[in-house]
Amino acid sequence: MLKINMFSTADKVKGQGVGSAYDELIAMLKQYFPKDFQITINSYARADISHYHTINPSFYLSTFSKKRGRKIGYVHFIPETLEGSLKIPQPFKGVFYKYVIAFYKRMDHIVVVNPSFIPKLEKYGIPSERITYIPNFVSPTEFYPADNQRKRELRATHGYKQDRFTVLGSGQIQTRKGVLDFVELAKRNPSVQFIWTGGFSFGKITEGYAELEKIVKDPPSNLAFPGIIDRQKMVDYYNMADLFILPSYNELFPMSVLEAFATNTPVMLRDLDLYKSIIDGYYLPAKDVNEMNEQLVGLITDDTKLNELKQVTKTASERYSESHLAKVWYDFYRQQAEEG
Repeated sequence: MLKINMFSTADKVKGQGVGSAYDELIAMLKQYFPKDFQITINSYARADISHYHTINPSFYLSTFSKKRGRKIGYVHFIPETLEGSLKIPQPFKGVFYKYVIAFYKRMDHIVVVNPSFIPKLEKYGIPSERITYIPNFVSPTEFYPADNQRKRELRATHGYKQDRFTVLGSGQIQTRKGVLDFVELAKRNPSVQFIWTGGFSFGKITEGYAELEKIVKDPPSNLAFPGIIDRQKMVDYYNMADLFILPSYNELFPMSVLEAFATNTPVMLRDLDLYKSIIDGYYLPAKDVNEMNEQLVGLITDDTKLNELKQVTKTASERYSESHLAKVWYDFYRQQAEEG
């Protein structure tokens, strides 16, 4: 039995995708491979593989121990993707960014959730042969589509109107996520119901905190900020929505998009190059808030186009299914153990 130790504090901060991806992986490994892998969490005992999900300094120090076995790093962000997320003053920002790359370089192998980050990591001095792309996934028992009757029940339970087109956005409330554009869409479409789930996971160091806090406290009348929702309850919000919009300016592979796919909720995203290599064809792209607004109005008035978007989510959810990615992770861990 392969001994795999997971190093992570991803669950300590609620409402971030790193924690969701981590929880999904742990649950999947325990479900599919209970007799193949012995999984431990934050243990410093000897292991065949040590898989690092977060970059804590104590974890960095642990990499110098011979007990760690093969060291695997999970790249959920690089310095570029932190811009617009956290407000870190210089010189601390520069020091922190150097630390991030130093941590990744301590690894024997790196896993990225988006292939577009491989050349960027190469520029930081990490050779491509030490990098593997494995996409995120979500559990079909956690995220699944509801029928129309259940959707009506959910809207009634949560206090949202049955007859209004409903748009959902999700993620940490920060500038990088494009929350201001989401708010602008709500202002331009007063007859549409908008919901943004998520909060200020990192408090006042969040980029744009002062401006965003004012909006959250006094949003347009058709926009609701219910806060950070327990992941087990997020399926209800996707199933209440007619459309999911993520206007984020920078991402790796957002879990929220996979969750929307799994619930067969049509998806609109900012037209970013990084999406093209992983989910091209499964979402409606829009370059800016004006195009987002045009696309939104078009979908509201054209059921055919909305239903077409809904249909492609089924294909997307199959491509990034838990069962398919389980085999990918099994093969990856076995190969890494052999190389270790």
